Amino acid sequence: MKVFSYQRAQSPAEAAAAALRTPGARFIAGGTNLLDLMKLEIETPAHLIDVNGLALDKIEPMADGGLRIGALVRNTDLAADARVRRDYGVLSRALLAGASAQLRNKATTAGNLLQRTRCPYFYDTNLPCNKRVPGSGCSAIGGFSRQLAVVGVSGACIATHPSDMAVAMRVLDAQVETVRPDGSMRTIPIADFHTLPGNTPHIEHTLQPGELITSVNLPRPVGGKQIYRKVRDRSSYAFALISVAAIVQPDGTGRVALGGVAHKPWRVEAAEKKLPNGAKAVADLLLAGAKTTHENAFKIPLVHRTLAAVLAEAKKG
Repeated sequence: MKVFSYQRAQSPAEAAAAALRTPGARFIAGGTNLLDLMKLEIETPAHLIDVNGLALDKIEPMADGGLRIGALVRNTDLAADARVRRDYGVLSRALLAGASAQLRNKATTAGNLLQRTRCPYFYDTNLPCNKRVPGSGCSAIGGFSRQLAVVGVSGACIATHPSDMAVAMRVLDAQVETVRPDGSMRTIPIADFHTLPGNTPHIEHTLQPGELITSVNLPRPVGGKQIYRKVRDRSSYAFALISVAAIVQPDGTGRVALGGVAHKPWRVEAAEKKLPNGAKAVADLLLAGAKTTHENAFKIPLVHRTLAAVLAEAKKG
């Protein structure tokens, strides 16, 4: 691990300002992803800004009937919150499908959104990776790609976003609240938060330099049958091969987002209009333009089958 300096921020605005004026600075809270990357020298921040003391660990009702989830709310606490379990069941289920109990006790809401890919070539510093070293190449293309993306890919990257929580946040139309280094606030729709790789796969989100997430806000509950189904190689502590987050209303309308298939949580609103027509019609639009490898082509029929199972479960009420 490289040598770094450290400070404890006293306010969100102070943390953001410090991050902007200090080259190579990174925020740290739970550290469940960042510390691993620092040990491997994939991430080499010169300065760490500890944000754990910023009182951003509350879940509070909003005037419009939604919930404001502080950036530092731990995944365990968020999944167990009675309001989340009652009104946003897809989120609670997604959180409980992720990682292990020990990691959920440390991982934060903001950190979960910002975790980096688990592509094996990103973690292997002996091989080229455009996410680690822009312009160096993508070893995954033509390499081991079973876990990797099939939609929204580019010639520069086929990595997936690893978060379960982010898929549920996408289907719920969450919004990310931030503070910028000048103290001003910004609200980013979750649909616009994560990016596709294009020619810049090292750019994974739309946060500006120094910008700090302060909360993730959920709109008022939409009801319906809420389901999160994760398909993986083992029953726990494994990332998704694919996952489906769905909210299905009694009249058959609803929302669907996928995990494990793209560089970001994958949702195509036009596909949701096909929900009354069945899983195949929805999946065909969700996966339109898919580019598979010989190792991950199985994800296409797996999405079809899993979405069909989710919709069948939703119909049972």
